[in-house]
Amino acid sequence: MTTIHRIINFSAGPAVMPVPVLEQIQRDMLALPAVGMSILEVSHRSKVFESILAKAEADVRALARVPANYKVLFLQGGASLQFSMVPMNLLGAGQAADYIDTGSWADKAVKEARKVGAVNIVATSKGENYSRIPAQSELRLTPGAAYVHMTANNTIEGTEFKDVPQVGDVPLVSDTSSDMFSRPIDVERHGLIYAGAQKNMGPAGVTLVIVREDLLLRSAEKKSTLPTMLNYAVHAENGSLYNTPPSFAVYALGLVIQWLLNQGGLEAVAAVNQRKAGKLYTEIDRTGFYRGTANRESRSLMNVTFRLASEELEKTFVKESTAAGLDGLKGHRAVGGMRASIYNAFPEEGVEALVSFMRDFEQKYG
Repeated sequence: MTTIHRIINFSAGPAVMPVPVLEQIQRDMLALPAVGMSILEVSHRSKVFESILAKAEADVRALARVPANYKVLFLQGGASLQFSMVPMNLLGAGQAADYIDTGSWADKAVKEARKVGAVNIVATSKGENYSRIPAQSELRLTPGAAYVHMTANNTIEGTEFKDVPQVGDVPLVSDTSSDMFSRPIDVERHGLIYAGAQKNMGPAGVTLVIVREDLLLRSAEKKSTLPTMLNYAVHAENGSLYNTPPSFAVYALGLVIQWLLNQGGLEAVAAVNQRKAGKLYTEIDRTGFYRGTANRESRSLMNVTFRLASEELEKTFVKESTAAGLDGLKGHRAVGGMRASIYNAFPEEGVEALVSFMRDFEQKYG
């Protein structure tokens, strides 16, 4: 029997998936149990797929304690399409939307929203290289705004909201693409939550949207003007089956959600994530050879960013770590440095292997 070698994958996304999920996909790839065909071949109009979709939704609701007055949608186009869909569906004539600018992806969301309507930047840390999350006291919210948009975790810069901002009666919209289901989430504090699956929930190709029903009324009012595929109300009315969904990605997402439930739910998952990140940040802070780029109070549990003394040394770090089987540690091209993405499925032993490598590297070059 051939031995399968898996490297330690620090990629920011598509990212590491739970091995038990990959093994189940492998076992059932030729034919789903009692079905006789692959998930890749099953009709999205069949009872088989309807049951897969229904179970995925039920498990998402159970995992995140999603209230009954929220719809769970499985869409396509990633968070990047949501940058446009959110304002197209929720921004009314003469209204403005508030955006908290905390990183490169938040900035992209702002740029897309401005193509649709008026946007107010109510707080930003851009002048500080997005090294921190603005405090509640810094928010200059607009009375009567259509919604407030936040990016829960900033994948590139390695920062993360520790608390959901207080926005009053205005609906809060959150891009949770890189920290979804990494910790408990209070769905009722949000009007709409969206996340691409490829970091914490499964393979690329499906986007999870959780939207409160009163916001769907805004979407429904735009049916005559919005392209049908860009209308939340249409997707909600059709149970995410208006068009052919990304059936394999939905199936795999369902398996990951079940895996998360089996881990003990979001409280248990959060405890593991805090422990993993804690080990890595402790090493970064140990001597000063490595320098964390995010302010300590804003550090992400999912994307750990750090620098070395020079770009040349960083190139050596990437080269030697890759050779050691630690893949994907090079920081995003926009900011450089190092980035270790340690999502839910990332094994704790992988963090320990990186810490060991970092100590050896410091002894060699420090």
